[in-house]
Amino acid sequence: MSQATLFVVSTPIGNLADLSSRARETLASVSALYAEDTRHSATLLRHFGFSTPLRSLHKHNEAARIAEVLGRLEAGEQCAVISDAGTPTVSDPGARLVAAVAGAGFRVEPIPGPSAVTAALSASGLPADRFHFLGFAPRKGSHRDTWMDRVASSPDTVVVFEAPGRLAKLLEDWHARGITDRSCVICRELSKLHEEIRYGTVAGHLDYYSERQVRGEVTVVLEGNASLEPGEPVDQEQALAVARAMVEAGKTTQEVTRRLRGEFGMTRNEAYQLALKASDGP
Repeated sequence: MSQATLFVVSTPIGNLADLSSRARETLASVSALYAEDTRHSATLLRHFGFSTPLRSLHKHNEAARIAEVLGRLEAGEQCAVISDAGTPTVSDPGARLVAAVAGAGFRVEPIPGPSAVTAALSASGLPADRFHFLGFAPRKGSHRDTWMDRVASSPDTVVVFEAPGRLAKLLEDWHARGITDRSCVICRELSKLHEEIRYGTVAGHLDYYSERQVRGEVTVVLEGNASLEPGEPVDQEQALAVARAMVEAGKTTQEVTRRLRGEFGMTRNEAYQLALKASDGP
């Protein structure tokens, strides 16, 4: 690592064992490390015994830090940028810095690793060949309305972040817009001790979370609007065979419906009707 380079380093979203050996080597060897919250990142450095100089980089000082980083690179140094958790620039500061460094002709090298977006997608069971990541919901006004419209109209799986105290409100707003029966996966505290992944529908989650205090980081994966894009033809005989096998194994109609929707890409009504048919016998 001799060339002047800005490394964009992904750090654990919870479990510190997820920091890759390449990331550890990079964080230990660069001249300076730019972090969203230096107090948070100092804990990470102490855990691994790193003594790398730590500098803040957040939305309020990113412009000023750009000149500083460019100066270091011009002097032949190497720097790294991290966020509080996960991959920098994904709903976190750093994009302006990366663009400026690349625009000045310096090397930008990503050190890939943990991301709440891909972790949630991988566990959701929803299609991930195409997805729409929309970050945090705006709190109010026309920006929130526009954001909600994008969620409702996306034919692809949607991934969003939400603060724990606002999760119930998010589900309420989706329900009010008719996003009620779509499959929805709530991921909380991913990779941490109290990790929780709940599967269901928007309506089902609203009933659950409206009566509970939510804690920790939340990532939500929502089924796309299937009515906007026709899917592949469903093998009805195969789907019925799966449904009957599940019924014989004692699974509920709701469990059969969820399995058919996920495995065969059926709409909720199609899957439900087939589940009822399987329950009625041959």
